[in-house]
Amino acid sequence: MDKNSINYSDVKKLIEKVTALNKIEPGLYDKYSVKRGLRNADGTGVVAGITNICNVHGYIIDEGEKRAIDGKLIYRGIDINDIIKNTTEKGRYGFEETAYLLLFGNLPSKAEYEEFDGLLSEFRVLPPGFSEDMIFKAPSRNIMNKMVRSVAALYSYEDDPEDMSTAGELLRAVSIIARLPSIMVDSYQVKRRIYDRESLYMHPSIPEESVAESILSTLRADRSYTKEEALLLDLCLILHAEHGGGNNSTFVCRCLTSSGTDAYSAYSGAIGSLKGPRHGGANAKVMAQLAEFKEALGGNGGSGGTGGAAGNAGVTYSDEAVKDQIAKVLRKQAGDGSGLIYGMGHAVYTISDPRAKALKEHAVKLAAGTRFESDFALLDAIERLTPGVFAEIRCDSKAMCANVDMYSGLVYSMLDIPPDLFTPLFAVSRITGWAAHRIEELLTGKRIIRPAYKAIATPREYIPVDDR
Repeated sequence: MDKNSINYSDVKKLIEKVTALNKIEPGLYDKYSVKRGLRNADGTGVVAGITNICNVHGYIIDEGEKRAIDGKLIYRGIDINDIIKNTTEKGRYGFEETAYLLLFGNLPSKAEYEEFDGLLSEFRVLPPGFSEDMIFKAPSRNIMNKMVRSVAALYSYEDDPEDMSTAGELLRAVSIIARLPSIMVDSYQVKRRIYDRESLYMHPSIPEESVAESILSTLRADRSYTKEEALLLDLCLILHAEHGGGNNSTFVCRCLTSSGTDAYSAYSGAIGSLKGPRHGGANAKVMAQLAEFKEALGGNGGSGGTGGAAGNAGVTYSDEAVKDQIAKVLRKQAGDGSGLIYGMGHAVYTISDPRAKALKEHAVKLAAGTRFESDFALLDAIERLTPGVFAEIRCDSKAMCANVDMYSGLVYSMLDIPPDLFTPLFAVSRITGWAAHRIEELLTGKRIIRPAYKAIATPREYIPVDDR
């Protein structure tokens, strides 16, 4: 677009006209009983489907009233905490068997695991010419944008992309689960070279490495990583792999699937949804907000702390200073003007988010005695103090907990993973859940998803062009 050719006075008139035409009075939503965001008045989700894949449990309805409980995340009937205790906490990589569980419904036997792991290793290598044609020649500053385009482009590299047989869909799902980390890392390396003017290095994958190991190995210039680091990344992948059919990106995937479109279109749409700051992009928002808090508290936060994503082990912040900054953000006097404390609150979880609890337990150990210790303490303070400040300012004492985004960005920072990859890593993991839900929708949905919208435009007569 040639900006010099734009008449901005005309554009301003058009913007004013469009803005006026798209205003809807808030009271109309109540008048017509519209459930905005597909949410009931008490914040619970409108039931739009049935799934056998995942249970996101954060409250119970007791005699018609919503009652908060500790959150639980259950994959195919198995509590996420049991998966973690028997994999990463025992020094085993668990993302691969988690992906198998979500796709095939059961934990794999040793033979099934080895076969599945072999398929992932085989598919990890991108199709011939793909990186050169799709990533090198059309880079993007935003890795999620590049992943959307790359997954859609994989359609052209398959002989029969419209084959929607169960066998075809499963094999395609496995291939995309394996390829998405490679697409992410390649896209980031090219972005560094083109937009950041840094050296380019492209490492071939090592078949014997787990998904977590492969990401760290191909991302780092010297390919080195510790097992502790790889296990922590593996934990993140397990926790982000699935979160029920109602989360925005999974619902998008199911909606697209219900139309009869191909897998690549459905998965691309899901990645596009996850890109948004109200969904997967929130982890990067948490870290940006953390930096703003540190800068604001530099003069009155105990021993201070300013700027950057990582602090110093000795920096501390007083509760009063933190509460004051939280209040400013909630009143839209600070932050990005949204009035949101990123990382706090969830549509389902009330007292606790099991993913946030698991990440926090591991983060506090890794942060101890490092430059990240003060950052962890500040996030912990924000988590602890926000509900009280929110209740005071908004006159709303609803149960509120930290969500997974509160600590995932800090964990990634401790793993020396750049902010550009915070949300893409979410997608690399969540593709497993999207694939499971797509297949379930194909086999059991059998009906296009089509909610209704109440039309409120008043009838008007067509005006002939010469009379306008």
